[in-house]
Amino acid sequence: MERTEFRHELAQQLRVDSIRSSAAAGSGHPTSSMSAADLMAALLDGHLRLDFSHPDNPENDHLIFSKGHASPLLYACFKAAGAIEDAEMMTFREFGSRMEGHPTPVLPWVDVATGSLGQGLPIGVGLGLTISALDNLNSRVWVLCGDSEMAEGSIWEAFEHAAHYRLDNVTALIDVNRLGQTGETMHGWDLSAYSARARAIGWHAIEVDGHDPAQIEEAFNEAESTTGRPTAIVARTLKGKGVSEVENLTGKHGKPVSDSEAAVTELGGYRDLGVKVSAPEGNNRPRTFESSAADLPSFELGSSVATRKAYGQGLRALGTRRGDVVAMDGEVSNSTHSEQFREGHPERYFEMYIAEQQMLATAVGMQVRGWTPFSSTFAAFLTRAYDFIRMAAVSRADLCLMGSHAGVAIGEDGPSQMALEDLAAMRAVHGSTVLYPCDGNQATQLLEPMADRSGICYMRTSRGASPVIYGSDEQFPIGGSKTVRGGDHVTLVGAGVTLHEALDAAERLESEGIRARVIDLYSIKPIDSETLRSAANQTAGLVTVEDHWPEGGLGDAVLAALADTGTLAPVRKLAVSVMPGSGKPAELLGQAGIDAAAITEAARELVR
Repeated sequence: MERTEFRHELAQQLRVDSIRSSAAAGSGHPTSSMSAADLMAALLDGHLRLDFSHPDNPENDHLIFSKGHASPLLYACFKAAGAIEDAEMMTFREFGSRMEGHPTPVLPWVDVATGSLGQGLPIGVGLGLTISALDNLNSRVWVLCGDSEMAEGSIWEAFEHAAHYRLDNVTALIDVNRLGQTGETMHGWDLSAYSARARAIGWHAIEVDGHDPAQIEEAFNEAESTTGRPTAIVARTLKGKGVSEVENLTGKHGKPVSDSEAAVTELGGYRDLGVKVSAPEGNNRPRTFESSAADLPSFELGSSVATRKAYGQGLRALGTRRGDVVAMDGEVSNSTHSEQFREGHPERYFEMYIAEQQMLATAVGMQVRGWTPFSSTFAAFLTRAYDFIRMAAVSRADLCLMGSHAGVAIGEDGPSQMALEDLAAMRAVHGSTVLYPCDGNQATQLLEPMADRSGICYMRTSRGASPVIYGSDEQFPIGGSKTVRGGDHVTLVGAGVTLHEALDAAERLESEGIRARVIDLYSIKPIDSETLRSAANQTAGLVTVEDHWPEGGLGDAVLAALADTGTLAPVRKLAVSVMPGSGKPAELLGQAGIDAAAITEAARELVR
């Protein structure tokens, strides 16, 4: 069979199989799959380099469906490539099936979960950067994008960064089928609306008829031969291509074709073609970076240091000890002190500028390739990338995040810079770890456990300097806590800034004959339930204090821990309950009712 004819037949098979699997499931997005079938047939037959039998081959190309709802097409591609059987493909969306409604890494050829639109291309750019700047390999990243998701700001963050880093190993296939979920997209079939923007940013852009095999082949060859810049292939397509019941019609999105048998017949019937996807040639291995012994920075007892500064110094040392550690920042590295890592390991540091979504996407891409990324910015700004963090958990990604400048204790900058939601947000992420160190030695000692831990790890650091209360040889296991002061009358529970306020309050209470136990809850998730249970049973009650809104933070974590252990105890929860303004840290802590004076009064009430 001649290649053009074979690709046509393969594309028809991909359409047929997208219809069949969606019909069997009773749901899905076959029309979004059908529009891109010609693009994928050409990619599979001659351009994608992927050894399906060895998905961990470091030289494999990467295929990402940014339009993750077109999963029927992806699974049809896997079937055509011989990676899965037809029977498994037909379990689409069934309970327990690997053929989930949107792709996830339960399949070994799926790098990341997609389906939240606007994420696949940013992650693909992160992968492209990893391959070129860290791995030093020649594999490519192919990303299928939908035209609807081109309205997402994260897509254009990806375009900017791919151009800035000159990622000629990244190709975006933009499926311009004109129709979104509720009607026509913003630009319809105006291909220049996409290509002109891409060119202005610094991409090579090619406009094609997405159903013309000759144009598609020429565009793929051109993309592969383009150097010094990424390529966007902007393809005009028909949604539901080939089936008169749905082709180029509104109201057909996200539902099976009503008469699937007639649709299959119209497309020429069932086929069982196989395509031999080329495996990568050569036997190159990813670059590695040397490791050497290095002591973590240590800070003298009684001295003062900001935990954000300790983080930066500790991260630099960790980078010396471990060649797999990489770092990136959202253009605030002189505040988060990740500049320390950049100065020590410039080849493993990446500036992501004011683009937090792309920063998180890049981190996800880097961990796909086995690197251990640390991403840092102001804690308040991580909320912009929260959907990327949420989806990273779906991707089973391992990320280390640091958010600095948290809470009212940052002072004069005011509420726009004060993270007061971050603990709740990060606690809510599946399988996450949430840490909040109170001094420099604690902050540095927690870094390597973060690097070794699976899932999303978040460290909250503080802007202002705080007293060093722990020796440099102290250990802080994740899931633990420290009882830094004994007492049997009342328990004070704090972390970070409020731990020091609790210690001050304990001194005041001691002068009144009230012995306060003080617990440093540096690990907010997982939490040390046993220590909290014992404190609740051995004292009159607990006062929790946090530089955070009342909802979802440290106090709620303590209440949940007590509930889980079946422990009944009085708890006074102190948190920021009024909108702060600008002021000195002490003034703002006092206004919020989370300073030593407020803690002292709450403890007195419990004891009474």
